Amino acid sequence: MAQGIASRIAGWTRSKMPTREQMERNRFIRPYAHRVLRSELWRFTRRSVPRGVALGIAAGIIIPLGQIFVAAMLALPVRANVPVAAALTFVTNPATTPLVWWFANWLGGVLLRVDEVTIVAPVSTAMQQTEFDKFLEWLTGETLVTAFGLVALASITSAVGYVVSAWGWRWWIARKRMRAIRHRRERLERARHAESES
Repeated sequence: MAQGIASRIAGWTRSKMPTREQMERNRFIRPYAHRVLRSELWRFTRRSVPRGVALGIAAGIIIPLGQIFVAAMLALPVRANVPVAAALTFVTNPATTPLVWWFANWLGGVLLRVDEVTIVAPVSTAMQQTEFDKFLEWLTGETLVTAFGLVALASITSAVGYVVSAWGWRWWIARKRMRAIRHRRERLERARHAESES
């Protein structure tokens, strides 16, 4: 059951992941292709995959347009897996975006109301002093409440995505090793059995 679900998720991810050739042909990425298409950013490792998951989720939720381009560019400094980051931007799509925005609006409202009732209102004060509120509105194209909710939601879901994918990667590698050990033992037993019969 778990193996079937894992293979379905892997198949879906593979179908959504852009190929190196597609990324190379993308007019936005073409000027940076020599950096984005470096082989170490396309390897699936225990560090690069969780980073790609977290980055893709965050870019998918926060950035309204050009999410794949932003995820690919941000993958460079954090050494995240580019195809995973690009594929995970699809967490927001025409079917899920209204729900994400509604939830972000609700979450932002709750968090900002809690901030207002505290004595110093640290979030509101910090945003007004640094004009971070205007930056959030510009970045997301939404009102402050929704923009703040999108950032909070992206932070929470990308952290959860990082932890789950890191755990899933270790579980998958451990299963592969156990399978390899089992196959090796079976081969040795067959070889011993064949020797004893001859």
